Amino acid sequence: MAAKRPQLTGRAAILAVVVCAIAMSLAYPVREYVAQRRQIAQLEQQQANALRKLQNLEERRRRLEDPEYIKRLAKERLFYCEPGADCYQVLDEEKAGAAAAKAGTKPPERPAWYVTLWRSFEAADKGRPAVPQQGQRSPAPTPTASPASG
Repeated sequence: MAAKRPQLTGRAAILAVVVCAIAMSLAYPVREYVAQRRQIAQLEQQQANALRKLQNLEERRRRLEDPEYIKRLAKERLFYCEPGADCYQVLDEEKAGAAAAKAGTKPPERPAWYVTLWRSFEAADKGRPAVPQQGQRSPAPTPTASPASG
């Protein structure tokens, strides 16, 4: 009977080691190549966005150089009226009522800075929050006599 040959010969083992070494030596450059391609794609996208933004700004600059466009903007946004023209402004009743109600209310008055400072000292002394709770008013500061003054 003939002796069995081993399935993994010395040549096959050397070939496997060489293939693994080549694969390992190519892994890093391939990874870098893929990363650089991804970065190039991102930069191209940023460049396209910047170019689009530049085109929009150029278009806006061109429009702003047109005197008729400026007049139209002034009429629409600032409610300007040309001399001698009858101009009317239509108000929405709901918005007009809300604006009038808002104008009729008086904003709450803020105390002077030194009053707020004094209240914070009192609050720290008493161990309570310095900011009054909703609906509560903290009392005005009262001068206290020091025991040394007699």
